[in-house]
Amino acid sequence: MLPANKRLHVIIQITIVFTGFLLFGLSENIRGPAVPRIQADFQLEEWQIGHLFAINSLGFLIACSFTAYLTRHWGLKTVTQLTFGLMALSGVLIYFSRNFEALSGAYFLLYIGNGMLEIVLALIATRIFVKNTGTMMNLAHFFYGLSSIAAPMIATGVMELTIGGVVLDWRGMYAVILALCVLPMIPAFYTRFAEQPMEEEEPLSVKRLLRDPVIWLISLLLSLGVIAELSVGGWLIHYLENGFGWSTLEASKMLSAFFLFFTFARLILGPITDKIGYLLSIILFSALFSVLIIAGIYFGERGAILIAIAGAGVAPVYPTANAFIARRYRSGTDAAITVVVTIVGISGVLGNYAIGGVISITETYVSAVQIPKSSLLAGLQAGFCFIAVCGIACSVITFYLYRYLKRRDEIL
Repeated sequence: MLPANKRLHVIIQITIVFTGFLLFGLSENIRGPAVPRIQADFQLEEWQIGHLFAINSLGFLIACSFTAYLTRHWGLKTVTQLTFGLMALSGVLIYFSRNFEALSGAYFLLYIGNGMLEIVLALIATRIFVKNTGTMMNLAHFFYGLSSIAAPMIATGVMELTIGGVVLDWRGMYAVILALCVLPMIPAFYTRFAEQPMEEEEPLSVKRLLRDPVIWLISLLLSLGVIAELSVGGWLIHYLENGFGWSTLEASKMLSAFFLFFTFARLILGPITDKIGYLLSIILFSALFSVLIIAGIYFGERGAILIAIAGAGVAPVYPTANAFIARRYRSGTDAAITVVVTIVGISGVLGNYAIGGVISITETYVSAVQIPKSSLLAGLQAGFCFIAVCGIACSVITFYLYRYLKRRDEIL
């Protein structure tokens, strides 16, 4: 039994972790309803939206590379407060952005904060979830899922609010929601974190990993899974509004449905992945994701629900791949995660550009040849086909990795 004082600090830190995951899900997934309005205000083309999403991935990648270093030198308490503070500040900067360049910079700062938040929450969790670690981490990620479900609806509602005769719209929505990041800064100020020094990784360990084909394959399949997962969240509302004339509220409900299937799949399918194996699970579920996306495109407006259900297919990829990494690289997990996060981050930047490019190129081609079909709808459908291809490629690469490890009798 912990002393009462120490137990209080642990409870406060658990609250910070759960609140942090709630804010993480909100900050990442309120962009769906905002994107069509941002595009209309700044007269953006689809490739520029892809650029905006790529900036997000780049900021996230950069933050993941330096956050652990900051915690070693400044302490976890200071970095935790800095993280939430940056996210709140980014909301203010988004509110005052009056051109695409200013918005890109504010978005970049937001995703610097998001990247720092992921590392900070992981560090706090590993220090306080000493017992039942897996259960507690699943519960923490469940809070992320819950806020992801609610985020599109919350964003849509806040954008319609009127304060002093002025509609908040997307700028005010970001400012209001990201201002909530100030709240966990208060308990973080009063609690005492266990400042355990992090061991330095041997440089050779990273070099050795880079010569391991398995780390490249797991990074590639995880990159494809992450691109697929985040792309649906970023583009679905845009697809339904501009392709079929749905209202923002209707489209937001469908995006919430995607995150509903996504969230509960991570809880329900966990035992299944343990039974049939990590790699076989990724093969099956990523293939299911692609089939549902393709079917959703084929059936047009009626197929939107299939795209939402596809959330259940892509949901297990990220946690299952991370479980594989932790099991295979027990003696060098930190180095393995560093390598994988870097590769996934770079792939995320390229993937977002690719989707925006596919949409714009297809739209231009359909318009030029005067095919009797909405050029924008054709472009958006092509973009979702690319997302489906990412899922198929994830399944194929995982199958190759499974065969590679099976020949060496190294299946986990």
